[in-house]
Amino acid sequence: MLTLDIGELRVASGAMLVALAVDRWLGEPPVRLHPVVWVGNYLGWAGRRAAPVAAVPGETGPNRNLKHFWMGALAWWAGLAMVWIVAWGLQKTAAAWPPLLAALVLGLLLKPLLAWRMLRGEVQAVEAGLAQSVDSGRARLAWLVSRDVTDLSEFAVRESAIESLAENLNDSVVAPLFWFAVAGLPGAALYRFANTADAMWGYRGERDGRVWEWAGKWAAHADDLLSWFPARLTAGLLALAAGGLSLAALRREAARTPSPNSGWPMAAMAQVLGVRLAKPGVYVLHAEGQAPLAADMRRACALAGRAVTALVLAAALVFLASTGWGAHG
Repeated sequence: MLTLDIGELRVASGAMLVALAVDRWLGEPPVRLHPVVWVGNYLGWAGRRAAPVAAVPGETGPNRNLKHFWMGALAWWAGLAMVWIVAWGLQKTAAAWPPLLAALVLGLLLKPLLAWRMLRGEVQAVEAGLAQSVDSGRARLAWLVSRDVTDLSEFAVRESAIESLAENLNDSVVAPLFWFAVAGLPGAALYRFANTADAMWGYRGERDGRVWEWAGKWAAHADDLLSWFPARLTAGLLALAAGGLSLAALRREAARTPSPNSGWPMAAMAQVLGVRLAKPGVYVLHAEGQAPLAADMRRACALAGRAVTALVLAAALVFLASTGWGAHG
């Protein structure tokens, strides 16, 4: 039987509180010191070697596909090994210190692996852009999404921003904290690496002059696996923040997207707001909903904020409870 280590529980919950507090008050570290930027630099370097240049004469067929699949998979595992070893070493070092100091240090190390303040700010900037002009809104949206924003209407810009808010609430907040709770700093670092790899490599066709269909396949499926439970947890948190929603309708709407995971928080957001969210030619969520207005953007940010607050309260309760148990242990 597994024995609950109250001291480790106290340190983990305290670290989450520190990370969320630093995110709230200070935001992101400088680019040159940001570990996710370092991961992105590695993935950019490795990706240029794993993914073939588009339309190279003489490079076709299944052998070429398998070659680039294994190159992408090996580059993924090599990067993950480096990230895991560094995160494990840092956590091992912090574990030798007094609990409150360990929680502080681990929280500071965890913070760059989550980004709620930046996400909310970018979504709010899209609405601020739309208040000036549709073109300004499109320009700000391009910072958030990889799709072509050139011809999006005002309503479509809002739809895309709300979708990105819901999806990235999982990717940038809930999932890193979930994996930290499961496996400590190495778990959060593993998830952040996998999610960044999927964002940079997980494309079905051509991007930036290279073909990612096979080179990015491992990265895409790894992220699907690691995001499976957190995505559904994120949908649950949004439902809790809104006072509930129909689980049957949530399942039905989530299944409309090609992703096994991102549809869950997006469908939850569409339902609790009562708006239609769509990606042209790919899916429509909550089709009977209204086109999102500026007020819906504000409500979306508020609901996501309540979901994050629920995480803060949960971590605080665990921290206080573990402190109380420790005093009587």
